[in-house]
Amino acid sequence: MKSMKELNKRDVLLPLCTIAGIALTVVSLWYLQRLLVPKYQRGVVEGSMIEEYYDDEKPHEVIFLGDCEVYENISTVALYRDYGISSYIRGSAQQLTWQSYYLLEDTLRYETPEVVVFNVLALKYGEPQSESYNRMTLDGMEWSMSKWNAIEASMTEDENMIDYIFPFLRYHSRWSELTAADYEHVMDKDPVTINGYYMRTDIMPEAVFPDPTPLVDYTLPETSMEYLERMAELCEQNGIELILIKAPTLYPYWYEQWDDQVRDFADAHNLTYINYIYLRDQIGLDMTVDTYDAGLHLNLTGAEKFADFIGQYLTDSFDLTDYREVPEVARLWEDDILFYDQLRDAQNAELAQYGELRSWGANAIES
Repeated sequence: MKSMKELNKRDVLLPLCTIAGIALTVVSLWYLQRLLVPKYQRGVVEGSMIEEYYDDEKPHEVIFLGDCEVYENISTVALYRDYGISSYIRGSAQQLTWQSYYLLEDTLRYETPEVVVFNVLALKYGEPQSESYNRMTLDGMEWSMSKWNAIEASMTEDENMIDYIFPFLRYHSRWSELTAADYEHVMDKDPVTINGYYMRTDIMPEAVFPDPTPLVDYTLPETSMEYLERMAELCEQNGIELILIKAPTLYPYWYEQWDDQVRDFADAHNLTYINYIYLRDQIGLDMTVDTYDAGLHLNLTGAEKFADFIGQYLTDSFDLTDYREVPEVARLWEDDILFYDQLRDAQNAELAQYGELRSWGANAIES
């Protein structure tokens, strides 16, 4: 007959073994999920952009929201170098208007900027577009009701919430696609932006774009305009100035009828709307050298010119802090400037060697 001591020992060990087994299973599944989820470190890097915001320790008095027309067209470092403006671009590929709204909600969990700048191109979309673009925006958000609501508003017919809660269920079949980068970045990832700005230094002059296709109905979708209304209300409630802009790039086409509707909205809500397409000459853009993909997006020289133009407007219009004069913030920006300069030099060196940025990816994603 076993002693009471032996029975007590067994009674203790069995639960401990069970707990250890459960913990090992949970850790293993967590590691597998980290391994299988796309890392977006080379080629199409847009899926890394949203999550990088949470690691940035600086205050940001200006937040940009939108698609590639902000994250590729505006140099955050130029805004700081020239004007002391501390900004962040919470941009992502084909960021839909409701995603921008929930990203603004999410941002307000951490800070309240003085100015929010929203690029209006996404207003043309009134319904979810594709899972791959959704993932590049939504997976990187930290969990909150803002993320939950953004997912619910964005899911296509083939998507479901459980796959967002447990990405392993969505990506469990990626075994055959794993690369060395998946193993290298299973625990952490290299930055792909500088405060949300995605840099390209190569040059491909602006092309001749096709004539715009006439539309049956030029009315901007009700859903996107409702979320723009909510964005305006949220900014007003938090004492934030909301600026609406259209980036200076000509394609995808921005119809005059859409432009009129945005101007009417801005007038009705006492907002500023600036269509920079009409200001390309004042900005100083030379689209034979200031774009890397035939005019769809600006390269580094174009993004610095655009930043200089916007920075002058922001400085003249708002009482923003010159963070070059705030030592603890300036030290953090110096790290970003160093990375910015190193990235520029690395891309230019690769251009000199190959004539094209082969390893930086084609980045042919439409806004």
